[in-house]
Amino acid sequence: MRGERESEELVRRFTACGLTFGTAESLTGGMISATVAGVSGASAVLMGGVVSYDPRIKRDVLGVSQAIIDSVGVVSEECAKAMAVGARKVLGVDVAVSATGVAGPTGGTAENPVGAVWLGVSTGEYVAAYRYQFTGDRQSVREQSVEQALRLALEAIPKNERSGAYGR
Repeated sequence: MRGERESEELVRRFTACGLTFGTAESLTGGMISATVAGVSGASAVLMGGVVSYDPRIKRDVLGVSQAIIDSVGVVSEECAKAMAVGARKVLGVDVAVSATGVAGPTGGTAENPVGAVWLGVSTGEYVAAYRYQFTGDRQSVREQSVEQALRLALEAIPKNERSGAYGR
């Protein structure tokens, strides 16, 4: 499965830094957390994940505002950021990633065609979201999302990995 190499590196590096990790997942349905959980030693870093497939869960559990849901929608930069921030707070972790998008094969629009994915990352220092346009079938879009979300989490590790102090 895609993302195995990244998840192994995430567990190794987060453990070395004393960092914790969590997720807020929509289109990936828990695949990011599951990929990390597949690595021996993951319990040292993976605190949990919120599968927020329904907008009500995004709002009620992760704190995504109804205004975001009603105005720009759940497949948006604003929603991905709010999901990542919400996961970081709810799970009490150092780094959280989020994934929201259209896996297909149906559900795409002109603005967000099938394969459109927003991935967010939240740390104690910043929050960001990035748009991707993945290709392939539903499973492929989901797997590409997992792989890229793990890369974003790895990029969030401070340059001085030995410091151990990060966003707490």
